[in-house]
Amino acid sequence: MRSTSSHLLLYCCLLLGVGWLAPARADVLLTAKVVSVPGVRLQQVTARIGEDVMGGMHLQLSAAMADVPAMGWQRLGLGLDGSLQRDEQMRWIFDGKLRLTGAPGGALSDAHVNIQLSESANTLLVDILQGKTQANTALPLDQLSHAQISLKNLPACWLQGLLGTVWKGRPTGGKLDAELALDLRDVGLQSSGQFTLNGIGFDTPTGTLAGRGVNGNGRFSLDTADGPASIDVDSNLHGGELLMGPLYAKLPEHAIQLGLHANVQGGAFDVPRLRMSDPDALQLDGALAFDAKGELKTLKFDHLHASFPAAYQRYGRAWLDTMGLHGMGIAGQLSASLDLRADGLHGFAFDTDNLDLADANGNFAIDGLHGGLDWAADAERPATTLGWRSLQFYRIVNGAAQSQWQSRNGVLGLRQPLEVPVLKGQLRVGELDWRPAAAKGQRLETSLVLTGVDMAAFSRAMGWPAFPGTLGGAIPSLRWVDDRFELQGGLSATLFGGFVDITQLSLQQPFGANPVLSGDIALSQLDLGAITSVFDFGNISGRMNGSINGLRLVDWNPVAFKASLLADGGGRISQRAVNNLTTVGGGGVAGGLQGAMLKLFKTFGYSRIGLSCSLQGSVCQMGGLQAAGDGYTIVEGSGLPRLQVIGHQTQVDWPTLVRRLREAINGTPPEVR
Repeated sequence: MRSTSSHLLLYCCLLLGVGWLAPARADVLLTAKVVSVPGVRLQQVTARIGEDVMGGMHLQLSAAMADVPAMGWQRLGLGLDGSLQRDEQMRWIFDGKLRLTGAPGGALSDAHVNIQLSESANTLLVDILQGKTQANTALPLDQLSHAQISLKNLPACWLQGLLGTVWKGRPTGGKLDAELALDLRDVGLQSSGQFTLNGIGFDTPTGTLAGRGVNGNGRFSLDTADGPASIDVDSNLHGGELLMGPLYAKLPEHAIQLGLHANVQGGAFDVPRLRMSDPDALQLDGALAFDAKGELKTLKFDHLHASFPAAYQRYGRAWLDTMGLHGMGIAGQLSASLDLRADGLHGFAFDTDNLDLADANGNFAIDGLHGGLDWAADAERPATTLGWRSLQFYRIVNGAAQSQWQSRNGVLGLRQPLEVPVLKGQLRVGELDWRPAAAKGQRLETSLVLTGVDMAAFSRAMGWPAFPGTLGGAIPSLRWVDDRFELQGGLSATLFGGFVDITQLSLQQPFGANPVLSGDIALSQLDLGAITSVFDFGNISGRMNGSINGLRLVDWNPVAFKASLLADGGGRISQRAVNNLTTVGGGGVAGGLQGAMLKLFKTFGYSRIGLSCSLQGSVCQMGGLQAAGDGYTIVEGSGLPRLQVIGHQTQVDWPTLVRRLREAINGTPPEVR
């Protein structure tokens, strides 16, 4: 920018300041409607040369509008005012004030300028000072389009005009020093040199490219003269933050190496060469590109090597956050490659000797990951092996396993069934086909067989009371379609002497912030004595059947279901269980003589027990065996004393019902609130 200012001023002096080329004459006034020289256009130009108070010459020059297209300067006002003299070496020297109006960032709005012209040395020297900002420029008189420039403490915002000719970004802060050569062409410019950055910031309208507080130094070259603007940078950077599409870097205080070649045209930004080296965290070679709207077109890593946890803390946190993996703990090393384009994923591979990772919520963790995967959308890849010491998924810890994979025709599949130990049982994964490039439709299909899972261990993992029994089942088809997992077949658990069958399972957004689980549960011949002993609910004997249909959990909390429980084979029920059932239903025991007699007995005979709840939102619609006046029957007694428990609350707030059940299970004396 400063070189252009000196060009502009000196062109004016050379063209209009005739006193520079001939003996001075007092009160010389020159005007011109338009003055054009290569790269510069001035309009409404006035130059006045007269005597100053010391008997020397005084020059005033102004232009109502100054345009320098190569620098992105349009319609600037220009003013030059100072002394003009010739020294003993026959050099013309101008010393005075320079004022530009309308330049980005207030560039040269109140600057001191010293210009020296030596015909014998074929040299033009320009020194400019504004505040702490300095610019020194040297130009050959026979080629004023070429300049050698030295800049110190240059505000980055002064470069807005030049940057605007190349891309849609803008500097937001910081200063720089530079030593560079600049050549103005008929169209555009060429420049190269070295630079030092101090707290540089920049941004783009789309927000896909940005930086803040970046420090460093390096070399650059810029060519806007022929076709797309071409930029080459090789630098050492430290401190601050950088954003390049999905890549966000919080730079360390020690220097990292960043090199790139970029082509910019019409707002599109193409980086066919991107190289970065942060020795203790990340090394990568690759490319990326954005279209004019700021949308990512290409993200390609030919080679990437990451050392954790430093790589995650400096470069990976933001990217993984967008995938719903927050607060990850990662240790180990990973080598990888990636080919991501506008139409989706085209390839990836990774390999590790030992990697541990876990998310902050405890939903996912891998210990001792080793081996790797290699997949391509349109090529067959070599077979790979991937194993782990343990794998945790939503509180369920799976044991050590090793899997064999191969990519063919865009499908990454298991070469042989995978057997994984889980809670004293085993999970067998049959054929598995994963289509990583599928953004919609069917992404994955597999079959699962679960055998011998210990229900007590499963209960402890889920934070439940320890249930006796085992869990097993077969899922002949599990499919990942769009954003949900669909299961055909189901799971069956031998539980409390009976069976629990789970069918119609579907899991949406499994790795999102709010996963949604839905399914149906059927209960068959569960032993109430075993159930009530586990939950400390009070003793009930007999067998229970039931169902929980339309179950829907959002972030693992129920928001909808239709549950019905029925014990119709008769049995005995304790007074405590009666009280708890009464509290859950918000009702009471029939009054009169029956109520008084019940206090004399510890257990009672019943013929049927029934309770239902339909949850919608936060309200549960309660029901029982049949209507009873303004309520519903929960327990229908048999024998003497004859027991009948009536529920009176047909609508119960779900949190209230959960609290009542929790108090009943934990042995807290129930209260109706």
